[in-house]
Amino acid sequence: MESTDVVVVARGASMRHFAVTAVLVTALASGGSIWPLAQPAAKPDHETEAGKGTNVLVVGLDRRTGISKADIKRLHVGGRECNCTDVMMVVHLADDGRRMSVVSVPRDSYVEFAAHDHPKHSGKINGAFKHGGGDLAARTVEKATGLRIDHYLETDFTGFADTVDRLGGAKVCTDKPLRDLSSGLKLATGTRTVNGSRTLRYVRARHVSPPGDLGRVRRQQRVLIEMLSRLKTEGALGNPATALNTALELSKSVRTDRHTGLADLMRLGVKLGRLTADRTEFATVPISEFDHRVPEWGSTLLWDKQRSDAVWDALREDRPIVGDSRIRPSKDTPVEMDPATISLRVDDAAVADALRANGFVVDRTPGKAPRPKGPTVITYDPFWERYVSTLAAALPGARLRPVPGHGQVFDVRLGSVAAKVVKVVHDRSMVEGAPVAGDRLRCGPGNKPQSS
Repeated sequence: MESTDVVVVARGASMRHFAVTAVLVTALASGGSIWPLAQPAAKPDHETEAGKGTNVLVVGLDRRTGISKADIKRLHVGGRECNCTDVMMVVHLADDGRRMSVVSVPRDSYVEFAAHDHPKHSGKINGAFKHGGGDLAARTVEKATGLRIDHYLETDFTGFADTVDRLGGAKVCTDKPLRDLSSGLKLATGTRTVNGSRTLRYVRARHVSPPGDLGRVRRQQRVLIEMLSRLKTEGALGNPATALNTALELSKSVRTDRHTGLADLMRLGVKLGRLTADRTEFATVPISEFDHRVPEWGSTLLWDKQRSDAVWDALREDRPIVGDSRIRPSKDTPVEMDPATISLRVDDAAVADALRANGFVVDRTPGKAPRPKGPTVITYDPFWERYVSTLAAALPGARLRPVPGHGQVFDVRLGSVAAKVVKVVHDRSMVEGAPVAGDRLRCGPGNKPQSS
C-alpha cells in the first residue's frame, strides 16, 4: 500500500499535446519508468465530456515485480504488494498551455467501479487496477469524475530514484525532524537536496504527523514543483536544443508509445519550459468522511460531493481551481482537529473569549506570575502532538513547549508580545489538500516548510 509505481493509457487526444508534461509529472511526482500503453483503452461505458485541455491520469502501483532484492533493500520498499494503485493524480494541462492543474485522488476513495467482468459494485478506487488493470482504473476515474482521461501513466520505484539522481536530486524541506520506520525516512530540520533513494522515502512516508495520505500527497506535490522549477531555472527546457538533451536524458528511464518520438518530446518540452510555478496549481479531492466503514473494504473515504464536483467542473471547463469558492468555501484557517475536542487553560480574559468563540473548551485561569518575554507560550503533553497544530493555527507565532506528563489540558500563557487569535474552521480536507499555487509549495523565504 505504500508504493510509488505508476501506469498510463492513451485515449482520444494526441500524445503530441501532453507527452513531456505527462512524462515529467509521472517521473518526478511519483516516480520512475513511464510509458503510455501502445493500445487505446476500451470505449467508456459511461458519459464523459471532452472539455478543453488535456487530462492525464497518473497512478503509482503497489507492486515489486522485477525489482531486485538489492534494490528493495536499498530503496526500503519491502512488504507485501497489493497489485493496486497507491498513487493517483489527475493532471490537467490547459488548452492554451499556460496552466497545469494537478488533483490527487486518495487511494481509499470509495467509488463505483466502471463496468468489468464482475457484478456491478463499489470499492476503494485503488482496487480497480487489481480487478481490471490500467484500463479499468482509468475508466473508473472517468466514471467517478465525469472527465475524459486522455492518457494514463505508469512508473516504478527504481525508475523514480534513478530519474531523480539523473536530474541532480530533489530539494525537500521540513520544519521539524521527520522519522518513518515504514518508508525508512530520516530527515533533519531544514532545506536540503537529497538523492533518489531518500526522495522516494520522503514521498512514501505515511507515519508522520499528521498521519495518512493527505500529507504524503502534499509532499509528492512539493517534490514535483521543485524539480519542474529547477529544470526551468537551469534552462533544461528553454529551447529545442536543451529540451532535446533533457528528453534524451529522461529516455534512459522513460519509454513512450510508438506515436511519440524525441521530436515530439523536444517541442513539448519547450512548451513546458514556459510554465512558471505560479501557473501551476495543486489540490487533493475534497473529503467529507475520513472513516466510512464498508464490509469487505474496511475504512474508506467519501468525497464531498458538491466540492469534488466543483473540482471536476473546473477542469472540464479549463478554469483554475485556486480561488474557486465552491471548492474552498471558507477563507478561515483550516485545522485538522475539531477545536471542541481541545481543552485549554488561558491566563488572559480577551484571548480566552476569542479562543472560546473559535470552539475551544476554555477555562480562564488568571495569571499570577509576570508575563514571559516574547510570544505566547503553549505548554502541552507530547502525547497530544496531533492536536497542538490546531491550537497553534489559532495563535500564530506562539511558541510550543512540550512537557511530558503535562496532561490532556493545554496551557496558554501570554508573553510580552501581543497575542493574535485568528478564526479557524474544522476542515481536515483543506489542511493539506486545499488548492494552492505551485509557487506557494516551494521551499524558501515566505513559504513555511511543512512538517508532514
